[in-house]
Amino acid sequence: MGSLLFLLLVIFPLCNDAAADCSKGDCMLLHNCSSNDDCGAGLYCFSCTLGFSGSKCVRSSTTDQFKLINNSLPFNKYAYLTTHNAFAIDGEPSQTGVPRVTITNQEDSITHQLSNGVRGLMLDMYAFDGDVWLCHSSQGQCHDYTAFEPAIGTLKEIEAFLSANPSEIVTLILEDYVHTQNGLKKVFSDAGLMKFWFPVTNMPRNGGDWPLVSDMVAENQRLIVFTSVKSKEQSEGIAYQWNYMVENQYGDGGRKTGSCPNRAESSNLDDKSKSLVLVNYFHSVLLKPVTCSDNSASLIDMLQTCHGAAGNRWANFVAVDYYKKSEGGGAFQAVDMLNGKLLCGCDNVDSCVAGTSSQACSPH
Repeated sequence: MGSLLFLLLVIFPLCNDAAADCSKGDCMLLHNCSSNDDCGAGLYCFSCTLGFSGSKCVRSSTTDQFKLINNSLPFNKYAYLTTHNAFAIDGEPSQTGVPRVTITNQEDSITHQLSNGVRGLMLDMYAFDGDVWLCHSSQGQCHDYTAFEPAIGTLKEIEAFLSANPSEIVTLILEDYVHTQNGLKKVFSDAGLMKFWFPVTNMPRNGGDWPLVSDMVAENQRLIVFTSVKSKEQSEGIAYQWNYMVENQYGDGGRKTGSCPNRAESSNLDDKSKSLVLVNYFHSVLLKPVTCSDNSASLIDMLQTCHGAAGNRWANFVAVDYYKKSEGGGAFQAVDMLNGKLLCGCDNVDSCVAGTSSQACSPH
């Protein structure tokens, strides 16, 4: 009996501490960790004081729905992780010589965001200092202390990503304060992005389906750009966002439990003459420590609320701050849920059974 008790005392603590003892890339989701090197592929070591104590491995990248299932459906039949103010990055040095006094919303570069599976980028573009700049400002005016960088640098990062990844599609959603005639189109041309341009003439009206992703890839029309300025659709061939998309209220107005109102510029979310749905989920004034909680269960709850408000349509774009911060799966899990619902009616895209009809879900 004494020997059995000894074995129990030894074996059970080892079993209970297995997650804590993992290391060198062996740690799995929500296992304890001390550095990123401990965590397996697609994970990183993170501390979310609101969600758990200590540091644990949480997700750092999306599931590629095109490789997992297929890319033969219309563009609007998939969901895409989107970064709010993708350019407003922690620690970015001032390029104006004046210390920056404005809010940041992300923590890694555009290149890293794209590498981790982000496919929608929200960018605020301003006419500033004789050029087009990315700026986090107000009232349509960029200042030395709110400017981040000339837009061409970020656009060249996007060009490099699209060139290196010929099967990927990126969507840009622009808050547009560039008043110079053709100034916006010129900066895209200067960045070498026009070869990827998806033309407005190919965008569906009246709620029709978008072209197949596979056709967009084959034709190399892999950059979709929306502007907030209606006149530029006619003058520069840049799509006016709310001709093609509905969007919920951004900031705190879009965070009320059980409610999903539309943004003022957007038509009602259940307007099915627009075939794309964007859901924002972030605070009006960023509270960085709570983003790991925001991007987890409450985000999924809001996506379900907005599904009802949008006439039982799941979001195509989900926009968040600090997209990697979570209590485990975070915004990546939310997008996996959306793609599961869109592609097969399952709760997770990993549960979709390739080649079968809706509701054919595997048990894992």
